[in-house]
Parts: sequence; structure tokens; C-alpha cells
Amino acid sequence: MAKTVADVMTKNPVAMSADSSVVEAAKAMSDFRIGSVVVMEMDTPCGIVTDRDITVKAVATGGDPAKIRLADICSRDLAAVRPDQSVDDAVKVMKSHDVKRVVVMTDRKLEGIVSLGDLTSRGMGEDVQDDLSKAEPNN
Repeated sequence: MAKTVADVMTKNPVAMSADSSVVEAAKAMSDFRIGSVVVMEMDTPCGIVTDRDITVKAVATGGDPAKIRLADICSRDLAAVRPDQSVDDAVKVMKSHDVKRVVVMTDRKLEGIVSLGDLTSRGMGEDVQDDLSKAEPNN
């Protein structure tokens, strides 16, 4: 069984500039069959945008997704762990931030991402899923 975040993380996650448009992010999510992109400012992660963020914060508001920047809709309260931390630590961070994804960083350098799906596919994370399914939407 995996013991550290490095064992379960997705390496080299899709990352885009904060100035990228919502359309560009949606295209990347479709092309790579993923549900989120890490938002970067000056080569440092500054937030995350999920497919739900695009739906709720851009499309449902009637804005033009070609003109809305990721910086305008990303979640900036970035939940993060280090690759050498335990999977249990990642689960605790997910629970405390009420999120389904945490970025993996060494210092301020993006190393990967761990999603609830990564954990549940390995037989971990069911308690996080239970807690998150009971939580109120955070948008």
C-alpha cells in the first residue's frame, strides 16, 4: 500500500497561466480528460480551477468564457502537501479544506496533484468522500 503522497500523486499536472481564459482551461480539461487545472502566477501555483468552477463561476453567471481569466474564477485557498508527507496527511488536508484535490509542492514548485479519485482507486479516501458528501457546497 502507498505510504507517501509521492506514491499516489499524478506527476506533472496540467498547469496554466492565471491570464489564460476559461475556454482554454475547458479545452485542456477535455483534451486531457481531467477535472481541474492548477493556476500559475510567475511559475508558482496560486490557485486551482475545476470543471465545477467553470460551470458555476463563469458559464452560469452569463459571462463570456473566452474573456474570463482563470485568475477571476480560481480558488486561491490552495490546499497543498509535500511529496514526502503521508497519504494520511493528504487526507487530513482534504478534510480540513473541504476539497477533493490537493496540490503537491516542494517549496513553491509544483510537483503533482492528488485527487480523491486517486485515493479511492487505491482503496483509500472513502472517509474523505463520506465527509465531503455531507458538506455544504463551498462556492
